[in-house]
Amino acid sequence: MTMEIRPCALIAGIALAVMPLLGTAQVAPAPSSTPSPPPIVAPDPADIATAVAPPPTDDPMAQAIYARIQRMTPLQAGPLPRQDAAIGKAVSDFYAQRHYAAAWADEDNVRQLLAGLASTDGDGLLPEDYHLSALKAAFGDPGWKDAPPARRAEVEIEASAAYITALIQLARGKVDPVRLDPAWNFDPAAIDPQQGMSMLQTSIEERSVEQAFAMARPQHPLYAKLRDALAGLREQAAKGGWPVVAEGPTLKPGMTDPRVASLRRRLVAGGYLDPTLATGEHFDNPLADATKRFQADQYLHADGHVGADTLAALNVPIAERIGQVRVNLERARWLLHALQGTFVVVDVAGYKIRFYRDGQPVWTSRVQVGKPYRSTPIFRSQITYVTFNPTWTIPPTILKNDVLPKIRRNAGYLAANRIRVLDGAGNRLSPASVDWSNPRGITLRQDAGPGNSLGRVVIRFPNSFAVYLHDTPHQELFEQAKRDTSSGCIRVEHPLDLVQLLFNDPRNWSREAIDARIAAGKTQNVTLPTAVPVLLAYWTVDVDDDGKLAYKPDVYQRDGALLAALDRPQPLEAP
Repeated sequence: MTMEIRPCALIAGIALAVMPLLGTAQVAPAPSSTPSPPPIVAPDPADIATAVAPPPTDDPMAQAIYARIQRMTPLQAGPLPRQDAAIGKAVSDFYAQRHYAAAWADEDNVRQLLAGLASTDGDGLLPEDYHLSALKAAFGDPGWKDAPPARRAEVEIEASAAYITALIQLARGKVDPVRLDPAWNFDPAAIDPQQGMSMLQTSIEERSVEQAFAMARPQHPLYAKLRDALAGLREQAAKGGWPVVAEGPTLKPGMTDPRVASLRRRLVAGGYLDPTLATGEHFDNPLADATKRFQADQYLHADGHVGADTLAALNVPIAERIGQVRVNLERARWLLHALQGTFVVVDVAGYKIRFYRDGQPVWTSRVQVGKPYRSTPIFRSQITYVTFNPTWTIPPTILKNDVLPKIRRNAGYLAANRIRVLDGAGNRLSPASVDWSNPRGITLRQDAGPGNSLGRVVIRFPNSFAVYLHDTPHQELFEQAKRDTSSGCIRVEHPLDLVQLLFNDPRNWSREAIDARIAAGKTQNVTLPTAVPVLLAYWTVDVDDDGKLAYKPDVYQRDGALLAALDRPQPLEAP
């Protein structure tokens, strides 16, 4: 599965025309050695104001729309900062550009609008955020065409606000990610706002409203598969959900137990067991294989035994899984745009890392990420250099919570781990000269070489968290299904393969050349010839090529807050 996408210029342009006024655009760009689009900032009102000319005097509807817009006042902060005022400004510009002619007089455009708004349910959004019921009632009124122009103008403006808002939220997401995570620094795509507004007009004139909804969504296979998965889960829920496997002793292959029948039905419902094997109380080999596949997809130890953890995963209510997919659709709307070329993605919740070249994944490996109380942050940056044979300066938190207790218990801990004690000027101190009950003004630094906590290599990128990718002597931990074992940095299995890909120079940076650098034992920083983007992302659902879902543990408990924000009604205020 690739992550390449070239977003629709129409929707990106509309979004850019409105989003400069919203809080989601106010994020710092990641450092970059290559040119990037100009940042999206709030423009000068003089630069975006649309010349206001009175509508034709012989068009009562245009006159009514113009009068209604003249009464519009900037609204206070909505669900996002200044959201309502921003949408109002977009609606005002939209009608000014069309000389206040009605946009929704054509019945086919109205039909497409209502269908498009309803379709947002399939994206995990709330159609009522866009006044769907009220618009259906207004446009469906038999006396609609004979209603006074002032009433029709009210509905016109409400429909256009709903249209613009829905397109933006399909393209960019409903929830402001910065409100959930102040460290968020993924910036949206940029495109000329005037071009976007022009294309918005075109969608009305060419009766391509429904197509605009389709193109607003991320044009990426993952997004389409998540939408299909959501539809499938809702269909299953409408049939009563999936069977519950009763509590009891661990079920193992070879056993005969009445609960095995429920296990069979549950695995059939999840797509893990052939429907022809849906009955029977004997735990045979085909059922054991299906159980192992289920366990692997849930990031559980795949032993084929149905113990407490596997039973809990089997019995997660289908409504919770529906919410999990909706959450990840929103994350997809945040992230799946303009990802092309060469980049690295760390899937924090999935404990894996991928390297992409020309938008295609060419290498995957396992990682260890931060413990829940020392979580790995979610952000983007640029990989700029590599350190061979790194030393490790022990961070204050790890020094206080982890290392000092070990030193106090064992005076030989420092020597055994080749850790030097340094004063504030970097001079070496004797451990015996330090009051380890209350050490002050010291730094502990581990020498490079065998046993160094960073291993043989560190891959570095600018960030305020002191987080990086690195090797580790704790190779045994990669065999665990759940790998939230680090102090925040990302431990990479087979990191030298990644280093070779980053340099992308077979002549000077072959694997043999990299091994020789490490064998020399010298601590050395080497700058990459080209900085490589790195994205630390958080996904709690995977979709395989067949559309089958794998649910990851929400290791940092991020899904709940995002789901609550998605479920919070954000109805449009009348501009």
